[in-house]
Amino acid sequence: MATASEAKSKAGRTRDHNEIRRWAEDRGGHPAMVEGTEILRIDFGEPEDKLKQVSWEQFFRVFDDRDLEFLYQDRTQDGGKSRFFKFVRSGEDED
Repeated sequence: MATASEAKSKAGRTRDHNEIRRWAEDRGGHPAMVEGTEILRIDFGEPEDKLKQVSWEQFFRVFDDRDLEFLYQDRTQDGGKSRFFKFVRSGEDED
């Protein structure tokens, strides 16, 4: 049986645009892509070379075209808001 801290830090997985947007914005993030590519990122305003802010509409167009899912952690083990996420292909197993 999982402990309370393990349950809090468990990863979720979704394709729901509203859920992804809420998760990102709740952490001060906004949609971005690596300049000159369609590599998706959530930009939290920390220095990262070559990130270009894009609209949520453009972000989700690429997300859907690539048949991606959003793998994310809601809380860290100590209960804080986690910023851990990654994009995986639909149906791909977690590492």
